[in-house]
Amino acid sequence: MHEKDVPICMDRDWFEEREKFRESFVLKTIAEIETEMKEKEKEKEKEKEKEKERVEERYTQWKSLVPVLYDWLANHNLVWPSLSCRWGPQLEQATYKNRHRLYLSEQTDGSVPNTLVIANCEVVKPRVAAAEHISQFNEESRSPFVKKFKTILHPGEVNRIREFPQKSHLVATHTDSPEVFIWDVEAQPNRNAVLGAATSRPDLVLTGHKDNAEFALAMCPSEPFVLSGGKDKCVVLWSVHDHISTLAVEEPTVKQGSKSGGNTAKATENPTIGPRGIYQGHTDTVEDVQFCPSSAQEFCSVGDDSRLILWDARVGSVPVVKVDKAHNGDLHCVDWSPHDLNFILTGSADNTVHMFDRRKLKSSGVGSPVYKFEGHEAAVLCVQWSPDKSSVFGSAAEDGILNIWDHEKVGKTTDSAGSKLPNTPPGLFFRHAGHRDKVVDFHWSASDPWTVVSVSDDCESSGGGGTLQIWRMMDLIYRPEEEVLTELDKFRSHIFGCNS
Repeated sequence: MHEKDVPICMDRDWFEEREKFRESFVLKTIAEIETEMKEKEKEKEKEKEKEKERVEERYTQWKSLVPVLYDWLANHNLVWPSLSCRWGPQLEQATYKNRHRLYLSEQTDGSVPNTLVIANCEVVKPRVAAAEHISQFNEESRSPFVKKFKTILHPGEVNRIREFPQKSHLVATHTDSPEVFIWDVEAQPNRNAVLGAATSRPDLVLTGHKDNAEFALAMCPSEPFVLSGGKDKCVVLWSVHDHISTLAVEEPTVKQGSKSGGNTAKATENPTIGPRGIYQGHTDTVEDVQFCPSSAQEFCSVGDDSRLILWDARVGSVPVVKVDKAHNGDLHCVDWSPHDLNFILTGSADNTVHMFDRRKLKSSGVGSPVYKFEGHEAAVLCVQWSPDKSSVFGSAAEDGILNIWDHEKVGKTTDSAGSKLPNTPPGLFFRHAGHRDKVVDFHWSASDPWTVVSVSDDCESSGGGGTLQIWRMMDLIYRPEEEVLTELDKFRSHIFGCNS
């Protein structure tokens, strides 16, 4: 029978059956997909719970060791997360403690303005604090050693803070916009962070980026130069030499309506400064920049293109050295050694820190690190050389750990008794595990030796807020081994006397 001779009723029944089958199959498929998705969500929740338990266990163990590992520790709970923390000038030296300025940010949810906070903090001097005192702190409380001094209502979130070495009361900030803001924090008025309040007015605005510049920011140690990188894949250089002395005098004009969103103000009129130079060589967002400590004309940059690039403003706007594959992932941070100008550190989303010797880098894009440091379980967000010992540096990561390394210890995997140190990454000699969420920034103190301020964004672990910690490891950990043994030997008779 030909197809056109099929009875209409039979044809209709066949189509109805087919549609019912299709509908049941689709519903079954949707139900299976929904079930599978729910199972995956349950698995994710279980993994989160396991991770939370693991972090809490690690933290509990760390806290029990605080009296043994630390000479000084202050724990300060933050209502809002902070993405950056920096030491300001030392204000006062007393018999048992020093007082400092401290700069940090508050990243709010929009119910109140975002702020740049200037705080006063007290740092107890070495071998003064009692062990039982530094270990008795409440994680939910604010430290009596950290007091808010002034609040600046910032145009947008404060992603990065950097101070001018020549005038530490002047700081630069990055937000979600193309501009860099310069603030005289001593001259700026104190403001109340209330909903609807107009933002503070920057003392100076640096223009030159074509797209948002959010994180890459550096100050030159020798000259009043500013360096920035952004989503426009550019590195931008400014000189503020002619403006530094008048920053506190000039009144900026501010126009509302920044594209950074929310309750913000964008300074589009005077005083603004255009770029001294714009440098192109990256193929993706520039994540961090750093000056050569001895030169205002030499600097380096890293980005999401996995590149490390060295620049020299004296030879033009093209790269001097370009390492195309510095890591197996995005590069988040870079630091140039102030002790040995040949050494550069990079941190990456591949969980590692690399140390490069610029004498071994070639302009052809080829270059291998002299050391690879593997001690993190998540992306490295910040690296910085210690000002106190030339071979020491720190690295902070999304795993909530701040590691302290000594590249001179690489290859030395035994202790003084000749025993092998188990599961210790080469070069690692201290792990600060006082944070329970990603450590987004830290800064060594230039005036209090071996003292560090670090901050974590606790949104993942506790749903909001952050933790600021000021700490210094026990000096027996970093001093020369012979010196430590000699000191301990002096107390041998006392120790044995107590045991008997």
